[in-house]
Amino acid sequence: MSSSVLELYDRLRTAPNDEARARIIAEAFEALEERYPHLGDMATRAHLRETELRLLKEIEQVRADLKVEIEQVRAELTKEIEQLRADLTKEIEKTRADLKVEIAQTHTAWLKWSFLFWLSQFGAILLILWRVWPQ
Repeated sequence: MSSSVLELYDRLRTAPNDEARARIIAEAFEALEERYPHLGDMATRAHLRETELRLLKEIEQVRADLKVEIEQVRAELTKEIEQLRADLTKEIEKTRADLKVEIAQTHTAWLKWSFLFWLSQFGAILLILWRVWPQ
C-alpha cells in the first residue's frame, strides 16, 4: 500500500496544473471505493460510542417504563386480591350461617323423630305388658 501512496504523491507532484491534480485525486478516491466498497458503511469508534450511549439511554428509559408498569400491575393485583378476599369472606360467612340453620333444622327433626320413636316404643311396651300381665 505504501507504493500506491508514493505513486500517488509522484503523480500529484508532477501534474502540470490544478485540474490534472484534481483528476488524479478523484481517480484515487474512485480506486479506493472500488477496492473497499463497504468503506462508507464502516462504523468508527465515535459512531459505536454514540450508538452505545443511545442504546444505554433507551435501556434506562425502558427500565423506568417497566418499573412504572410493574407498580401499576402490582397495585391492580393487590386491589383485586383484596376484593377477592372480601368476597370469599362474605361467601364463607353466608355458608356458615346457612349451615347453622340447616344443622338446627336437622337437630330439631332428629329430636322430633326420636321423641316419636320413644313414645311408640313406650306404647308398644305398655301394650305388651297389658297383654302379657295377668289381670
